[in-house]
Amino acid sequence: MLTRVLVSGATGFIGSALLRRLAGDGIAVRRLVRRAPAAGSDDREWDPSRGVIDPRALDDVDAVVHLSGARIDQRWSESVERELRESRIRSTELLARAIASAPVRPRVLVSGSAIGVYGDRGDEPLDERSAPGTGFLAGLCVDWEAAARPAADAGVRVVHPRTGIVLGAHGGALARMLPPFKLGVGGPTGSGRQWMSWIALADMVEALLFALRTETLAGPANFVAPEPVRNADFARTLGHVLHRPAVLPTPKLALSLLFGREMVEATLLASQRATPRALLDAGFGFAHPRLEDALRAALRIDGSAV
Repeated sequence: MLTRVLVSGATGFIGSALLRRLAGDGIAVRRLVRRAPAAGSDDREWDPSRGVIDPRALDDVDAVVHLSGARIDQRWSESVERELRESRIRSTELLARAIASAPVRPRVLVSGSAIGVYGDRGDEPLDERSAPGTGFLAGLCVDWEAAARPAADAGVRVVHPRTGIVLGAHGGALARMLPPFKLGVGGPTGSGRQWMSWIALADMVEALLFALRTETLAGPANFVAPEPVRNADFARTLGHVLHRPAVLPTPKLALSLLFGREMVEATLLASQRATPRALLDAGFGFAHPRLEDALRAALRIDGSAV
């Protein structure tokens, strides 16, 4: 029985949606926060950069969901890459060690990862048995997952949701795409041939709950819908849903000038044709397995009106 969950990254795009869902099920939530908790709140303070966590953080906790980490979608520099690594790896190591040393351990740790672990793989179908790729982002994800090992070694079930592009209207990639598409100037990114592995926000949240409750699910799990699409098809579908043209490509050079070549090639132009084998094998059912339906649900469009 799931009664109390400790959540890091609780104010983020995914974390805030998860908190609403947990509250709807009557599950008590304790948030890990980087400030002194307000009087009367059930928040717990931590500072991963200093290796400090409230010793009460894991008291009476059934499960832990770890979602915190610095934003990937920014121009990468040496200092930003260091922040991206430290914000994920240090925090995961701290949390995993705290779990391992707790007098009474939670039953499960769901600790974030991303399909960036596969690198740029062209048309190759990818599932959790696929080897990691190369490059900064792949290496980051490998080390990020490894940082949770102390919890697994202590006998705690650990799940790594390798998250794809999460579709919600008020955050993440879709929110950034909407302004140009609504103006009719959206379109494919680069060649448009790269595969995009996506998941509806509602399914992302349900998959997190499923991971918390499903004893047979452990290790990496691709949190993506069953039907990845090419970037050009994604653009065409979004334009169709919005009743707008979607034919103007965004050139690679323009993206590189805006975000930097390394970030663009590792994220916006990387091709990852991932499928959710682990979730499906464990019995998870997607509410929005098809892209058009997922976009309409995210944007609350019924098919007849924008």
